[in-house]
Amino acid sequence: MTDRTRTITDRLSPHLFWDIDREQFDADTNSAQLIQRVLEYGEMSDWRAVRDFYGLDRIANDCKTLRSLRPEALSFVCLVTDTKKEDYRCYNFRQSHPTLWNS
Repeated sequence: MTDRTRTITDRLSPHLFWDIDREQFDADTNSAQLIQRVLEYGEMSDWRAVRDFYGLDRIANDCKTLRSLRPEALSFVCLVTDTKKEDYRCYNFRQSHPTLWNS
């Protein structure tokens, strides 16, 4: 783990790492996974840390490749990065695979 990675993982809430070893986690290699966890399960302080660490452009680019992202998180990313939902893989995937029942 690099010092850069250690810096971001130390700043984030411990509950974001419930199933992975924080010491072995590489924030540069697994940025999309970390960003998704922060958006879906993080606190506002976690969001600020990730925003400062990666920047809005990288956050938007990583989120565009995600296959799934909660609708609330997608709306938040679109708002803060001034992008459209249609640009995101998770939105298009959800549209092409509707649920059997509306729940």
